[in-house]
Amino acid sequence: MARAATTTDAFNAVAEPRRREILDALAGGERSVTDLVEHLGVAQPVVSKHLRVLREVGLVGVRDEGRARIYRLEAGPLRAVYDWVKGYERLWSERFDLLDTVLEDLRAERGPGQQPESPESSQEDDHDQP
Repeated sequence: MARAATTTDAFNAVAEPRRREILDALAGGERSVTDLVEHLGVAQPVVSKHLRVLREVGLVGVRDEGRARIYRLEAGPLRAVYDWVKGYERLWSERFDLLDTVLEDLRAERGPGQQPESPESSQEDDHDQP
């Protein structure tokens, strides 16, 4: 199956870690390309390439200020990503609730103030026995 182009939607665009870093930087407010280059520590052509992709899917907007191009986050297209991930929230919550129950049961078995054994210490104990 052919891979979808990165410019088709927000899902594909944010799949690239460097683009997520750019979005994180822009979440704090508008930034020029020069600011982004300095912040990310990568070459200007790399930043510009990623900004083009983010702009094509609508995740960033741009305005000219003199000779500088100023970018801003446009979070609307992230709504589709949020809505998709939100469907898993119930699953995560149920699993964390189950983990809390298991941990509480383990604490009750060990008694107050006792620390659980580390896997290394239980392996050492196994070797000491005849």
